Amino acid sequence: MTNNRKLLIAISAVVLISLIFAVIMLHHSEKNEVEIIRDNNVIYRFDLNTATDQTIYIASDDGGYNIVSINNGTICISEADCPDRTCVKMGKLSSEFLPLVCLPHKLIVRFAEDNK
Repeated sequence: MTNNRKLLIAISAVVLISLIFAVIMLHHSEKNEVEIIRDNNVIYRFDLNTATDQTIYIASDDGGYNIVSINNGTICISEADCPDRTCVKMGKLSSEFLPLVCLPHKLIVRFAEDNK
């Protein structure tokens, strides 16, 4: 095999694996049970199908905060005082493989595990 052919096969494999990974990560979850976890403790758990539209203020031990918003059956971190606000930029929770995370405040918003 020539070097060009080997390179083409390697690039094709990387692209294929990347596409498969992207489809799995961005697949919309059919789950509706959501947990809000702070410092490894579940502080809220509810069903997005029945939850009323609300805003939840979550204070952090370091004096910071996150605001989690539930609106029309979706959930997001709508505001935070962390330095980079990556958790706010993540948008709405849609994939069970990609939770909403605020590392500075040790906060996770994710679809609930089936075994709980």
